[in-house]
Amino acid sequence: MKKISYKNKKNHGYTLLELLFYISFFSMLSLVTINAMVIMTKSLREASIQAEFLQSGSVMERISREIRQAYEIDATSTETDLKLKTKDSAGTDKTIEFKFVSPNIQLWEAGSNSGNLNPPNISVTGLNFTQISTTNGEAVKVVLSVRSNNDSAAREQYFYNTIGLRGSY
Repeated sequence: MKKISYKNKKNHGYTLLELLFYISFFSMLSLVTINAMVIMTKSLREASIQAEFLQSGSVMERISREIRQAYEIDATSTETDLKLKTKDSAGTDKTIEFKFVSPNIQLWEAGSNSGNLNPPNISVTGLNFTQISTTNGEAVKVVLSVRSNNDSAAREQYFYNTIGLRGSY
């Protein structure tokens, strides 16, 4: 017969102290992980808002390009709408008009609406055209303010430009 000796046997269970240590360790690790995920989400949202603001800069570029190509400002232009006389690639006279219909800027070419210049996630909060006439030529000062629809802080981005008309400098 074999004798069973209990002297050399080790206890293979966890003590209460070890169990509390592991629970607290994993709790801290999960808190750090969740905090990192929250920070990454906020950073991604902020980066997307900044990208939308950069994208809205293309609206100002389009307005500037059309003003630069025009040869005359129509007298019916207002502070929030601008009507330009220009020529197409064939040399035929045509009109380009920018209309501020809150919260969008509409582009009208030859009397028909070509659509909104601003993307759907950007609201235009202000648009102002100021005609500048000198003895040497004509220019237009443009002030554009936009806001992202995804920004809970409702920040606005401002764009400014002064553009001389073709042949007026």
